[in-house]
Amino acid sequence: MAKSPEMVWLDVLDLEEKGDRENALLQAKSVVEMDEKHADAWMAIARLNLPPLTRGKPLMPDLKQCSKAMAALKKVIQFDPDNDLAWELGGALLIDHLGMLEHGLEWWENRRKKEPYQVTPLVEQIGILARMGYYEDCAIKLDELFGEEMDAPANQQLLRMQSVRQMVEKAAKMENSEIFNPRNKLDSRWEIMKRMKNKKPITENRFLFTFTAPIVFLLGILVMDALGDTALGTIAVFLIILFLFATITRLSNSLLNNLNRHALDLDRAIDFESTSGKICIPDEIRESKLYASMMDIKTPALKERLDMIIISGEKLPKKWELNVP
Repeated sequence: MAKSPEMVWLDVLDLEEKGDRENALLQAKSVVEMDEKHADAWMAIARLNLPPLTRGKPLMPDLKQCSKAMAALKKVIQFDPDNDLAWELGGALLIDHLGMLEHGLEWWENRRKKEPYQVTPLVEQIGILARMGYYEDCAIKLDELFGEEMDAPANQQLLRMQSVRQMVEKAAKMENSEIFNPRNKLDSRWEIMKRMKNKKPITENRFLFTFTAPIVFLLGILVMDALGDTALGTIAVFLIILFLFATITRLSNSLLNNLNRHALDLDRAIDFESTSGKICIPDEIRESKLYASMMDIKTPALKERLDMIIISGEKLPKKWELNVP
């Protein structure tokens, strides 16, 4: 007697629990062949096409794995449009792993059409627009995000809302005098990048030990001299040092961003290439230590896509614009 889709689905769950991902994937495909609208099976196909968790963290999928997972996720939201996990996973694949930021905007806009007052889609869209330098559009969506009609956010969502607003404010402030436009070959930022092409970005840890920590240490010594070595003084010194560390770290973030401005500009140019599918970075910069250091932190799938884009050699038109919903 032939098994029903639900019976095969139970086999999928059993195989996955036993760690037999290969056969679980085959059985999940059998489920959707029998019942195309089985959203849970499509979700399993998406999940099983991606690398498994290792010590609680996922391995980085390659381009083929991302493509297969995205195809399955589109089926999930077609048959189960309220599946938040599918929306979040699809957004992460499009934006973080594939660098397809315009598609990411569209992905989250489709979610907004079904849930117009949900916070997460707007937060994700604002993050994309800030990366691309579209600060006016960020401001419009920030007004929407903090509008009274939006759903009441949970604590974690509220933190993300505040975080994305601060990110936009800091980025806009850093580029207050000049917003880098990778489409423009004559943009002055290109010349700065060429001059600093062999200067890698300063990491937060390095900046912490070479700049922030010495200042806190010197101020801590002054505080200790002032308060003495009593038990109460020691506690006061400890608390003051913690306060100084947090304050100086926060104040010095803008300095770190300014020091790394050339790397942040190049990162935006990479985003323009991965999003548009066309190249704009000069060969002189692409062959530099700066470019190599930026590519070291990119995901395998994004590196594969960028290699294909570079091989195609199609230039980014000066009038190209991000399609902002």
